[in-house]
Amino acid sequence: MSIVTLVSGGLDSTLVACLAQEEGVDQFPLFVNYGQRALTRELASCREAMKYLGLREPRVAELSGYGGLIRSGLTDKGLRVLEDAFTPGRNMLFLLTAAAYAYQVNADAISIGLLNEDVSIFPDQTSAFVTNAEQLLVASMGRPLKVLTPLAEFHKNDVVALAQLKGIRGTYSCHKGDETPCGACIACNEFKF
Repeated sequence: MSIVTLVSGGLDSTLVACLAQEEGVDQFPLFVNYGQRALTRELASCREAMKYLGLREPRVAELSGYGGLIRSGLTDKGLRVLEDAFTPGRNMLFLLTAAAYAYQVNADAISIGLLNEDVSIFPDQTSAFVTNAEQLLVASMGRPLKVLTPLAEFHKNDVVALAQLKGIRGTYSCHKGDETPCGACIACNEFKF
């Protein structure tokens, strides 16, 4: 089996890549530049994490115009990083890009680090979204393709515990992109448990 693993340099996606590696899955790591504020730090962490795991250098999908068109607290410094965090269509953009790349490299599936929907705050983080997205991607690619969500039963404390057990380090999970995580954005708030 081979998969396109969506990776961001954050803890969730790095753990997804680690777990797939342990299963012996052939991975094609894919980082999406959607115009996010944290691009520089996320990409640096992503490259370092993939290197640490012994995986391929992540390919970068250069889609930065998305963040210019679809403004949110994740893409526009003029907006509030917490209150304006919803970036409409972001996870669908990720999945569509990963599916097209999977088609190109003949991968069987794509993987995304969505957590338990108990903690979902946006509509594109639910199991219903994933099911519908998979159907759309299969129709648009014209061939079978699975969308894997290996962390769907996990809460953030579970992710942190397993990542520590696996020795994962050096990830970056702040939407602001500053050297020191802000402690106030959604990504930072997830670590308050």
